[in-house]
Amino acid sequence: ANGASFFFICIFLHIGRGLYYGSYLYKETWNTGVILLLTLMATAFVGYVLPWGQMSFWGATVITNLFSAIPYIGQTLVEWAWGGFSVDNPT
Repeated sequence: ANGASFFFICIFLHIGRGLYYGSYLYKETWNTGVILLLTLMATAFVGYVLPWGQMSFWGATVITNLFSAIPYIGQTLVEWAWGGFSVDNPT
C-alpha cells in the first residue's frame, strides 16, 4: 500500500508542476493526461474492489455508498449500482 500511495503522490506532484507551468494551455496534451489519470484511478479502484479475482464486499459498499452523498441523484445512483437499496445513509 505504501508503494501505491507514493506513486499517486508522484502523480499529483506531476500534475501540480503542470499547473504551475501552464501546461493546461496545451489542450490535447492536457486532455490526454486527464484520460490517463482517470484510467489510472479506475485501475486502482478495480484493484482495491476486486482483490484476487473476488469482490471485496466491504470495499464496494463503502465506495459506492459515497455516491449517496451526491445531492438529488445520489440515492438513485446507489440503487442503480446495487440493483436496489444499500446502507441507510451516506457514509
